[in-house]
Amino acid sequence: MSEDIFMMPATELVARYKAKSLSPVEATQAVLDRVDAVNETYNAFCVVDADRALTDARESEARWQRGEPAGLIDGVPATIKDLMLSKGWPTLRGSKTVDPDQAWDEDAPIVARMREHGAVFLGKTTTPEFGWKGVTDSPVSGSTGNPWNPALCSGGSSGGAAVATALGMGTLNIGSDGGGSIRMPGAFCGIFGIKSTFGVVPAYPQSAMSTLSHHGPMTRTVADTALMLTVISEPDPRDWFAGPPLGIDYRDGLEDGVRGLRIAYSRDLGWAWCDPDVAALVDKAVSVFAELGAEVEEIETIFDDPTETMVTHWSVGLAVLVDGMSEAQRAVMDAPLLELAEQGRAVDVVALRRIEMAREALGRRMNLFHAKYDLLMTPQLPLTAFPTGNEVPPGRGMTRWWEWSPFTYPFNLTQQPAATVPCGLTPDGLPAALQIVGTKYADPMVLRAARAYEAAHPFQMPTA
Repeated sequence: MSEDIFMMPATELVARYKAKSLSPVEATQAVLDRVDAVNETYNAFCVVDADRALTDARESEARWQRGEPAGLIDGVPATIKDLMLSKGWPTLRGSKTVDPDQAWDEDAPIVARMREHGAVFLGKTTTPEFGWKGVTDSPVSGSTGNPWNPALCSGGSSGGAAVATALGMGTLNIGSDGGGSIRMPGAFCGIFGIKSTFGVVPAYPQSAMSTLSHHGPMTRTVADTALMLTVISEPDPRDWFAGPPLGIDYRDGLEDGVRGLRIAYSRDLGWAWCDPDVAALVDKAVSVFAELGAEVEEIETIFDDPTETMVTHWSVGLAVLVDGMSEAQRAVMDAPLLELAEQGRAVDVVALRRIEMAREALGRRMNLFHAKYDLLMTPQLPLTAFPTGNEVPPGRGMTRWWEWSPFTYPFNLTQQPAATVPCGLTPDGLPAALQIVGTKYADPMVLRAARAYEAAHPFQMPTA
C-alpha cells in the first residue's frame, strides 16, 4: 500500500484522512520511505528531518481523529525550497556564505500559511546558489539529477522541489520563480507548477530580484496546485508589495473547461527558438484546446526580444546581493554569479531607469494583448534536459541560462501568471511542456485551462 501512498495527490490524502481510511502518519512514513529509497540517487533534499515530520504527522492524526483538522492541507507531506525561511532549519540558499549557526526562528509567509493549515514538512529542497541560474547545482549540495535520467539536469532554481514532486518525495512543494525557476524545472521534470501573479503569494524577505520574483506551488496535479494556492495566497503583513487580499478559493471553477476562451498560440514569440521534437508536442497539445471548444489562433510575433531588459534587472539584483560580502565569502561563491554581479554594478541609474521603462512598455503591451485574448500559449522550454554540471546545453554555443529559456523570463518582467503543463515525451523519453499565460490576476483561468488539458491527457510521472 505504501508504494501507492507516496504518489497520492493531496486531494485524495485529505479525503482519506477525513474518511479515516488512511492516517497522516502512514502517509508521512510512506513519503519518508520514498525519500530513503531514491534521494541518494537524485539529490533533491539538502535537509530531511524525519523525526520532526513524524511528530507533526502524529499531531495531525490526533486532530483528524477528533474531527478538528487545522486547515485545508492538514497532514499532507510537503517540502520547502531552501530559499525560504523556516523555523528550526537553516536556510543556506545553496551558499557557503550563509552561516548555519544562527537563530532560525521565523517562517517565510508561504511556509507559515502552510504550517497554519497543518502541512507536514519533511525538509528543504536543493537550489543553486541564491537561486541565480536555471540548473540546480550549488557549492553546498552539489548537483540534483533529473527524475527521468539522473545524469541529466533537473532545471532550476526550484530543481529539488521539482524532483521531489515527480518522484513522490513530497506532495505539496514550495517553489519560487524569478526568471523561470518554477517553470524550467517543471518542464524538465514533467510536473505541474504555476508562477502566480506577482503579489498574490506573499513573500518575505524579498528576493534581491525584487519584483521579478514570484512564489508558487509545484505538484503532480492541477487540483493540488489549486488547493495549495488557496492556502499560500492568504495575506501576510510582512510583504510590502502585496496587493489587497483576493479571498479566492482557486478550486472553484476548476472543472469549467475552456469552451469559448480566446487563446493565442505562438511557437516562438517572434524571436525565440524551439527544437522540432518539443515544438511537435506543444503543437499537438495546443490542438487539444481547439478540440475542447476554445478559439485558438496562431500568432507569430507577440513582442520584441526583452533579453536585455531581463539581464540588466538580473545582474543588478545580483550586484545588490553580493554588495558588502567579504573577499573570503566571494572566494567560495559560483564564479559566474560574481561575473554577472560585476556587470550589474556597472549599470548607472539612468540606464537602469531606461530599462525599467522598457519593462513598463512590455507590461502595457501584454495588458493590451489580453484585451483580445484570454490566454497565451507557448512552449515552456525549447529543449529537453541536458547533462548535469552545465549551466547551458553543451555544444550549442550558449553561455548563460536565459539563452535556453526564452519563454520564461518575459512573464516575470510582466508579472503575469504562467503555468508549466506537461504535454508528453519526446522520442528520447524526456518531458516537454506547454506554457499557459494569463493576464494579471487571471490565475483561476490559467488553472482552469491547465485542468482541461490534464483531464484530456493525464500527466505521466517517471517510474524510478
